[in-house]
Amino acid sequence: MAMIEAEGLCKTYRVFQKRDGLLGALRGLYRREYKEVNAVDEVSFQVEPGEMVAFLGPNGAGKTTTLKMLAGLIYPSRGRARVLDFVPWERADAFRRRFSLVMGQKNQLWWDLPAADSFQLHREIYSLPRVDFERTLKELTELLGVEKLTRQAVRELSLGERMKMELIAALLHQPQLLLLDEPTIGLDVVAQVAIQKCLRDYHSRRGVTMLLTSHYMRDIEALCDRVLVITGGKLVYDGALRGITERFGNTKLIKLRFAEETPEGLERYGEVTRKEGPAVDIKVERNRIAEVLAAILDRSLVDDVSVQDPPLEQVIARVFEEARTQEEARTDHDAA
Repeated sequence: MAMIEAEGLCKTYRVFQKRDGLLGALRGLYRREYKEVNAVDEVSFQVEPGEMVAFLGPNGAGKTTTLKMLAGLIYPSRGRARVLDFVPWERADAFRRRFSLVMGQKNQLWWDLPAADSFQLHREIYSLPRVDFERTLKELTELLGVEKLTRQAVRELSLGERMKMELIAALLHQPQLLLLDEPTIGLDVVAQVAIQKCLRDYHSRRGVTMLLTSHYMRDIEALCDRVLVITGGKLVYDGALRGITERFGNTKLIKLRFAEETPEGLERYGEVTRKEGPAVDIKVERNRIAEVLAAILDRSLVDDVSVQDPPLEQVIARVFEEARTQEEARTDHDAA
């Protein structure tokens, strides 16, 4: 049985259109105009038990709206979903005890109280046996290295420390499914790595299923093998993380270190992205790699050479751009 099944999920909002100028504002008092915005448009996918899946998209793509529907916080306009074999927006108690939603920009802990007090409140809410609660709390605080911070007021903690406490609170009842919306947003690199390690270790220990949104590609590369890409409310890719580079990354980066003086005219092979002494990087179309390497090695002495895929950030940006171009073309065609 799939942990998450979404079929044709849609969420449409009716948005007031304010006219420009004073006259437009006055007219709006008597005759209001609206337009419909499809925040999520016919999204379908499945997540199997134990998977760690990344949910990527630009701002406003529909990621958070989808997570909120899967968590039962909002109702869809159309479509169906089953999460943990429940319909999420029916909000059954048994369903809410089996998942957690962590939002990087929302707090669930009491600001002026120590995190330990909020943890005790969670124990009462979820009716957790004290022995199980204390064992899980000890495991999580050790995993995140915050044993000495739980009695400190939440408002006195750093952003990274607060995020660790939020994660502990979300995991105390040992959920089978963890929905994570930008869990490392605003954190420094050290805190990001700590959160990543905690999630990876917890997954290996408990086999919890995770659906993760993030704008930090380090999060995605460190945690997920499968990626869902959404833009404009539509799902445009569902597959392996490596498959994104193979499908949308139409270039590779050749990194060269010449034994002698750097030759002239390297621009004819591709885009020279870096040139520092004998070290040169050239962006080349994938289907020309063998041809370009053969030509360079035939004409010049090379101490070192490597061929790399472009950074994942660049590939994802290309996915978004292609989807936006296709959507604009569809819109223009419909208008015509």
